[in-house]
Amino acid sequence: MKNLSFGGRFAILSVCSTLLTVGLLAFVAYRELVADFEQVLTQRQQLEAQSYANRVNQRLQLRLSSLGALAAQMTDGTRLLPAETLARILQRQSLLADFFDIGLLVFDENAVAIAENQYVPGRLGTSYADRSHFREALASREPYISRPIIGRTTGVMLVSFLHPIKADDGRFLGFAGGSINLNNTALLPEPVAVTPNAVFKVLDTQNFTRVDAIEPDNLMPELPAPGESPLIDAALSGITSGVVEESDGQRWIYATKHLERVGWLFLRAVPYEQATAPARASFQQFVAISGVLVLVMLALVLALSRITTAPLERMAARLRTMTRQMENPGRLAETGAPEIRSLARAFNQLLEEREALDELKNQFVSNISHELRTPLTSINGSLTLLASNAAGPLPDKANRMVKVALRNSDQLQRLIGDLLDFNKALAGELAVKTQPVIPAEILAEAASSNRALAEIHNIRLVQETAPDAQIMADPYRLKQILDNFISNACKFSPAGSTVTLSAHREGNLRVRLVVADQGEGVPELFLPRLFHRFAQAEAGSDRARAGTGLGLAICDQLATLMGGQVGYFYQRGAHFWVELPIAPTDQSENRDEDA
Repeated sequence: MKNLSFGGRFAILSVCSTLLTVGLLAFVAYRELVADFEQVLTQRQQLEAQSYANRVNQRLQLRLSSLGALAAQMTDGTRLLPAETLARILQRQSLLADFFDIGLLVFDENAVAIAENQYVPGRLGTSYADRSHFREALASREPYISRPIIGRTTGVMLVSFLHPIKADDGRFLGFAGGSINLNNTALLPEPVAVTPNAVFKVLDTQNFTRVDAIEPDNLMPELPAPGESPLIDAALSGITSGVVEESDGQRWIYATKHLERVGWLFLRAVPYEQATAPARASFQQFVAISGVLVLVMLALVLALSRITTAPLERMAARLRTMTRQMENPGRLAETGAPEIRSLARAFNQLLEEREALDELKNQFVSNISHELRTPLTSINGSLTLLASNAAGPLPDKANRMVKVALRNSDQLQRLIGDLLDFNKALAGELAVKTQPVIPAEILAEAASSNRALAEIHNIRLVQETAPDAQIMADPYRLKQILDNFISNACKFSPAGSTVTLSAHREGNLRVRLVVADQGEGVPELFLPRLFHRFAQAEAGSDRARAGTGLGLAICDQLATLMGGQVGYFYQRGAHFWVELPIAPTDQSENRDEDA
């Protein structure tokens, strides 16, 4: 985080807060979705269980009502019809026979079977008054449906229907009865009506058996022992709906409905995954949409962060320009956010103060340079006369001292000249007068005028061949550039090494003059500021203190004024070059030769 930009930190903070918000929303949304789907599924199971119970109840009531219609035919208004007549009536009840597959019967007031529609050995003449459902029916003398029982003569699991037969005056005469075999009856909902992967069970709460699982070889399938099936235990607990987990980890959403008249409990359950699967699908869709929105938001945040930090970057660039190139980077627009406007205002104020200081410094340097130049010219002239024995021969020791003073006077004059030239360049008053110049002659002149300096530093000056083409340059200013290159080469080259002056063509339109030494070259970190004013590669060394740091900057200004450019490269030593255009006459000759 330390090296991250302000925009990067803003983007990371925004994205992290967005992701955290989306994560919390997703977590809450997923829980709510699961709860909603769980509630919906629970309600659906309740409706399904209620629907099953209603269907069974309707089928029971239909059979019981049919028996009521049959009971009305069993009397002449005062007593039961004869047994033979009752049997014939029963034989004609083909539709009722489909409802009661075990058979239709007529019982007298003592619960003795006196007529049947299908023969079952030992059934007629048998008294059923000892059976619990008959006792309850005899006591109430109302329509009655028994709980599942084992038939006394049939030996199957059945449900018995009884409807009282009454005389016109309301006297009880007997029962019209019918039984259904739970093993093959259509009383319970068909398996195809059950939703796939769902569980549907009919539990007999009195006998603790499963009505829907009755088979010929298992007439009373017992329920699992307590603790073996948490789903059955939850259904029998009296809690009509909820979520239960089996021992194998399977979770169920269940609902129950109790049909009191037969003592049956309808259990309906679906896997819990049916609630989580759609919730998960919705959650995944939500996450996908959120991911797209986060990416869009990230792009917007990055764009906004760039827009926000762009003024800061411009300010930083201007500050770098101001500190490295020592040039006027221009004013910043005082627009944008209040903080940006305040910073831009402070920056512009800093520039104004700096420009004022630069102006004051330039005026001071210009004034001092002019003031020093006049007496220094007189001193230099006097020393020149003394060195030329104009005042008479000097002793050898005095002659050496005069030469040292004259050499340092020349150096001071060059320094003052550099200062004045640079001030003129800054003011736009530095002028050059270009004319055709022969590179070989200007190199020879530069080598000759700097040979004494080279001897002081124990450096050998070598001039190589140069092209015959003339270049457009101001001879005085071009020599000033070469003198600066040679002076630096002598100062920064090891003693006993060679400084080479050469020139060669760069295409057909330019000539490059090169001053090469055998030194270590310019440090790589200093290269961007090499031709800037007051810049010195060895700022802490004695050699750095021997100059003003203006030489290369003036060379760059002079080359630009003459339509050329300066540069540097390293190849087994430092190579400083100035590149200038070929004179027009030589350009025409070159074009004729090419043609």
